[in-house]
Amino acid sequence: MEASEVSRAVTAATSIAEGLDLPVDDASVLHNSNKLALRLLPCDVFARVAHAGHELARFEVGLALRLAAAGSPVAALEPRAEPRGYERDGFEVTLWTYYEPVTPEVSAAGFAAALERLHLSMRMIDVPAPHFTERVADAPGHVASTPALHDADRELLSSRLRDLGRAVTDRGAPEQLLHGEPHQGNVLSTKLGPLFIDLETCCRGPVEFDLAHVPAAVSEHYQDADQALLRDCRGLVLAVVAKHRCDPGDQLPNGQRALRDLLGALRSGPPWPALDAVMRE
Repeated sequence: MEASEVSRAVTAATSIAEGLDLPVDDASVLHNSNKLALRLLPCDVFARVAHAGHELARFEVGLALRLAAAGSPVAALEPRAEPRGYERDGFEVTLWTYYEPVTPEVSAAGFAAALERLHLSMRMIDVPAPHFTERVADAPGHVASTPALHDADRELLSSRLRDLGRAVTDRGAPEQLLHGEPHQGNVLSTKLGPLFIDLETCCRGPVEFDLAHVPAAVSEHYQDADQALLRDCRGLVLAVVAKHRCDPGDQLPNGQRALRDLLGALRSGPPWPALDAVMRE
């Protein structure tokens, strides 16, 4: 979210919480990307603020309720408020339970076990969700026209998106509901164990597409993954994240450096590294 919009977004979230008798004396920004994540005190609520009009809150809130009822490791909605999106001043706000971080961080084995539990719960839920290929196509970023890319890089990224997307779908692997982006930033270390957040990216596809977002040490603990399919999915996810970095509105710190590193990995060719290994360099 643009810095010029943060103050208005905080005011919208604060106003909504106070209107629900959730007192707010302080709102601290925890994370700012396509959404703004806030901790509201003293009510101790986790608020997520996005631009209104994307119609994702209803999907995310409804899915979170169903997954929680199934015992899935997902963050809970704020129990003192009606579970829905609240609109104010051009923003849509959802209210969630705030979890105090605990140490140590989630282990690779614990991360993998939680993701397996999430996938198991998702197999039992029938909800309409886009196919992962739609998520790939709809990822923000303008490969054809972005000034961030030279012609050779533009052709490289376009061809990787096309060829790796086709390679994954041509394998004909079993598909199910997925988180869509279960990377380290979307899993919380809590006293209840690992909990996943940010369900708006859910889609349908092979579990290996989700595994391509996690560190290699995590995927090694995941049972029965198709390793050849996982390798293709890793390359595809690198290309998708590179496409995100081409978005003129991208808010990731050092986003252009990340784009260069991602393009370097895509240029080097397979075997494709895990996403975190590229973003950490």
